[in-house]
Amino acid sequence: MEVPQGNPSEELTAIADRFVQARRQGHSLPDFPGQIPDDLVTAYRVQDIAIAQWPDRVVGWKVGYIAPERRDVSGDERLLGPIFERALQMATGSHPGDSLDFQVFSGGFGAVEAEYVLRLDADAPADKVDWTPEEAAAVASTLYTGMEVASSPLATINLLGPRVVISDFGNNNGLILGEEISDWTSRPESELICETLIDGQQVGSGGATTLPGGLRAAFAFALSRSAKRGRPLKKGDLIATGNATGIHDIRAGQQARIRFAGFNDIVCRAVAATPRETGEANA
Repeated sequence: MEVPQGNPSEELTAIADRFVQARRQGHSLPDFPGQIPDDLVTAYRVQDIAIAQWPDRVVGWKVGYIAPERRDVSGDERLLGPIFERALQMATGSHPGDSLDFQVFSGGFGAVEAEYVLRLDADAPADKVDWTPEEAAAVASTLYTGMEVASSPLATINLLGPRVVISDFGNNNGLILGEEISDWTSRPESELICETLIDGQQVGSGGATTLPGGLRAAFAFALSRSAKRGRPLKKGDLIATGNATGIHDIRAGQQARIRFAGFNDIVCRAVAATPRETGEANA
């Protein structure tokens, strides 16, 4: 397992401190706060430090795709970022068409991503660190529609690459969970289609087959990388499998609508991030 040993370096801690402070205050950052980590494993060390400082509980993980030219010696094709309990909203508790507000960092990066979200219905084996898509599909789980809030205090986060994305919570600032999609393992993924609109204009379309390797490949990565980090997935964890229509920039005041064929829309409005309550951090 690639579990960090010993005390983290002052440099990595300083990076985590700056990101956590900016997120808590709802502020933007002009530049990456320090030297960009040399590799993805080191970037996950920054993320782990920040998770330990954040006053909330991790309830799941977003999965992001890494372009081939941006991968490192780890061989990872994807990356993970934490989803926190207070940033999780349920679209199913509202009437169809009702809008939910979500926060983006003014002066930073803000985008919406249509997602298919898996919820584990049983613990994954803690000692299994390598997963195939076929093995992942056999893990008891439920599939939902969803929308990831991709937002960071750092406007250039995606331009700077996956080591920076990982360092700042995977560029995640929330998740809206929609309707259950029954019998997902027996459904052809080609039937799972969706589109994203911002202020009434279509900005992207796609579905489960837009994800390289599909839902099962994203799930297998989440299972593998989580176990290698010493954070094996547990019953109830949510996995946002990746952007199904693209990454769509959004500003405070704009409205997004995610249309999932055969299911209710997710309607939501971006608002400017505000300072967060302080409290005891939960690792």
